[in-house]
Amino acid sequence: MIYHISSRAAWQAAQGRGWYSAPSLASEGFIHCSRREQVLAVAEDFYRGAADLLLLCIDEDRLSAELRWEAPAHPRAEGADATTVEALFPHVYGKLNLDAVLEVIEFTESEDGFRLPPGLP
Repeated sequence: MIYHISSRAAWQAAQGRGWYSAPSLASEGFIHCSRREQVLAVAEDFYRGAADLLLLCIDEDRLSAELRWEAPAHPRAEGADATTVEALFPHVYGKLNLDAVLEVIEFTESEDGFRLPPGLP
């Protein structure tokens, strides 16, 4: 299972189109995703103060687009060994087919920051 943080508006737009895309697909060529252990760090680094977020739970075996495991370009990774699995992030190189998304969960920031939703697959 891999995860992607999305705005509610972007997910709703995907329902009408039949596929999901993120701005990074146009600007970087892929959709940023995370492993479960990476979700909170990504949320804290990039989504603080954002409202109306969802966490897309994606079955990587159902993806129709290519999935690559790559080192992040984010400065926090500079101390990490990019050759370790922990330092690699899943990147989806193409539109996300909706049938690969097994669950969509509300993802809100509390006063203490982000927390993984209970029952996260």
